[in-house]
Formats: sequence, structure tokens, C-alpha cells
Amino acid sequence: MRVLIVGGTSSLAQTLIPFLRARCEVLTAGRKGCDVELDLCSRDIQIPDGIDCVVNMAAAFGGKELPDALQAMDVNVLGLMKLCHASSRAGAKHLVHISSIFADLRNDSPFFGAYALSKRHSEDVAQFYGRELRLPVAVLKPSQIYGVGSGFRRHQPFLYTIMDKAQSHEDIILFGSNDPLRNFIHAEDVAKIISAAVVMKLEGTYHCVNPDNVTYSQIAAAAISAFESESKVAFLKDKPDIPSNGFACDETLFRLLDYFPRISMAQGMQMEAAHRRQPS
Repeated sequence: MRVLIVGGTSSLAQTLIPFLRARCEVLTAGRKGCDVELDLCSRDIQIPDGIDCVVNMAAAFGGKELPDALQAMDVNVLGLMKLCHASSRAGAKHLVHISSIFADLRNDSPFFGAYALSKRHSEDVAQFYGRELRLPVAVLKPSQIYGVGSGFRRHQPFLYTIMDKAQSHEDIILFGSNDPLRNFIHAEDVAKIISAAVVMKLEGTYHCVNPDNVTYSQIAAAAISAFESESKVAFLKDKPDIPSNGFACDETLFRLLDYFPRISMAQGMQMEAAHRRQPS
């Protein structure tokens, strides 16, 4: 089986590649540093013939400014539309699109923004063009992804700041009196799930979140333990509370693939601590 990973330089893609290469021939596609040059913002895109499965991991993460929002729509929605057509023209037999659980947020959620909106529309695009083009499509909706190494810091700065403070034995200060919930899933678990979905030729739309939500204080405690730190955790109760953003786990995907996420927050922190201890 030949698999093309679009967005092949992303940290998640780099985690996925070794798992897929154990079973498939893998090519990467992206604007630079990949086997195939591909820019989802281009007017017309093409992928090589002979690809069995296209995995779309390319994404723009948006922002509050109009140019950022426009880029999110251009890449995440229009780019996917073009990729569906390119995949169909090239004779691809399967497309796996990585969306986000944030697409399910209510419009009035403080965490709903251009990224979540574009991912919601991207799912409609994938489903619509999958039917129109008779292209089997799987849409996976992971929660917040973290992993080993600095490549994941850009999209999870809060999590990695906590690790930095624990590593430096600095106290970890949290705002408000609320201990907010979050849902993080480790990149290795997500990579194994995507790999299994590719091999199984899975179709449909599925949640992909960690069965366990964690609080800020649990995250901090896991980091302190992993780094054997003397850091303390304190809440500044005179500051505004931070709202929770946890998600209920739907196990449908995990049962279909016979794989459940296995890396807890405590284990993920230990993996990052071990990585940082290695000689540079």
C-alpha cells in the first residue's frame, strides 16, 4: 500500500511515519522538505498516481486577526476541497482527514474560533466530496495533541511552559480558584490510531479524545513528578477563573480499531523528561 501524507513535516506526521512505514510505502507532501511539493493554497494541486491512501494532516491554526482566519479557511476548507478532487483524479482509494474535536464546540464557547470553525466546515467538505467523488473518507477528530520534543510546543505552549517550570524547579502559578479540565492525547497514540485506520480502510467520522480529562493541578503534579522537581503549585484566587474545556470520550473509534489510547498524562510527562535528559 502506498500512502501520501499531506502536511508531512508536521510533528504529528513525523510521529506517524515510522508506524506507517512498518506496513506501507510512505511519501510525504508539503510546501518544503517533502517528497512531493504541494501547497494547498495553490489554485490547482496534483498528487502522484498510484497512491492508495491520502492522509491529510495539513492545517492552518487561525487566530483573531482577519488574515489568520482567511488562511485557516483557505488551507483547512478550500485546500481540502482541492485535495479531494486531486485524490480522485489520481485514482486514490481512500482519504483520511485529521480534523479536531474543537469542531464540536458550541459557537459561544470561549475556545471556539477561526480554527474550530474551519475544521467544522472541513468535515462537511470531506463528507460531501467523498460522496460526490465516490472516494471513501475517514474523518478523525483528536483533542489537543502533545508529544515528545519541542516540535509540539508551538500548539501547546501552556503544557510545555509547565514542563519548563518543573524542570527548572520554579513554582507553577495558576490563575483563579477553578481547577479547569483539559483533554490531551499523546501523539504516539494518535499516530497508532491513524495507522490502524489507514490499514483497515476505515470510513466515517469519529471522535478521538483521551478517555481521561485532566485538571491543571493534575498536569502540574505529573510534570513535577516526572522531572523530580521541587516546584510548588499555587492558585492566584484573585485572578479571573479559567474555564474548563474537557470532552466526553466516545469509544466507537477505539473499539473498531481495537486500540485504546495508552499514554496517560503522567507517562507523557515522563517521556518528555527522559527526552530532555538525553545528551544534546
